[in-house]
Amino acid sequence: MIILFWISIFLIVYTFVGYGFVLYLLLKLKNLFVKPFSFEKGKDLPTVTLLVAAYNEAELIEEKIKNTLALNYPKDKIQFIFTTDGSSDSTPDQVRKYSEITLLHIDAREGKMAAIKRAIPFITGEVTVFTDANTFLNKDAIVELVKHYQNPKVGAVAGEKRILVPETADASSAGEGFYWKYESLLKKWDYNLYSGVGAAGELFSIRTALYQPVESDTIIDDHMIAMRIAEKGYIIAYEPNAYAMETASADVKEELKRKIRIAAGGIQSILRLKKAANPFHNPIFTFQYISHRVLRWTITPFLLILAFVLNGIIAFKTGDLFYQVLFGLQVFFYLLSLIGLYFENRNIRIKALFIPYYFCVMNYAVIAGIIRYYKKNQSAAWEKSKRK
Repeated sequence: MIILFWISIFLIVYTFVGYGFVLYLLLKLKNLFVKPFSFEKGKDLPTVTLLVAAYNEAELIEEKIKNTLALNYPKDKIQFIFTTDGSSDSTPDQVRKYSEITLLHIDAREGKMAAIKRAIPFITGEVTVFTDANTFLNKDAIVELVKHYQNPKVGAVAGEKRILVPETADASSAGEGFYWKYESLLKKWDYNLYSGVGAAGELFSIRTALYQPVESDTIIDDHMIAMRIAEKGYIIAYEPNAYAMETASADVKEELKRKIRIAAGGIQSILRLKKAANPFHNPIFTFQYISHRVLRWTITPFLLILAFVLNGIIAFKTGDLFYQVLFGLQVFFYLLSLIGLYFENRNIRIKALFIPYYFCVMNYAVIAGIIRYYKKNQSAAWEKSKRK
């Protein structure tokens, strides 16, 4: 029981903190022997297609279009495609007003992946950039993304996701903001070591020629599109100077809905990405993928429960002060989370309590997502989360 407890603790700490330290040390070692790839200034820019899949985004779509058309990229080298499949509001009509944009619309709502598949034959750019309808890009985002394609080993490039966190942030805003700052650091280190292990739909790009059709029932399409390219031996680069900005979920309930969907998609992707998990195919990439993604999306949330139960049994059975203190610290952490829940429900803002609360919500979402996936209750059609 003690051995099982310490294995659980090791894997939990490694998943959330330890992997970052290991990455940092491996990078220090790598930098002693390998020089980073240097970009050539003034090199011709590739042709680009920017693809936006929008569903009932009437409130934001005009602002998204203006942001898109203002991007700093040669107008003769960029194509804009917006798909609005299934939208029942004025989203298609608003897009239709702009002659610079190719609008693709059908009344049927078949999910984001189906909308993307339908757009592929219309793409003319050497590089395809995917971005969400509710995010806004910095002006040089495309220029910063495409420079990585100077390296022939790069097959996809992920941008950075930034959460706008106000001073009066609640748990969803503060927790999500903190999470993405840490996640962005890990992505940067992943790429510096070898490759990223996925991409977020807010902003990522691929070499168009490397696109592989992904199953239409895919839940997290962005991750799967990028990972299928990585499975072919290409690198997923990461560029923090190309970023997509969005507000946090309206509240924890909305954030939980989003996280459960991602968790269901995570377990689906793990079952389908067999090459990525095969160390004989690419051992470094497999190490990164399992450390950064698989552990979080599979066993770690269950290990948190197991470690708590085992710690309690060991502490009371043996009477060992060390295990009693450890159990007391665990109880204290979860009490902070419960207090965070209480304050969140009463609109009381104490940021110190948001991180333990958000951490627990995030791990609960993984368990709920796995259950939902195996019960076949998760649709591929994306569910809009209310945002601030």
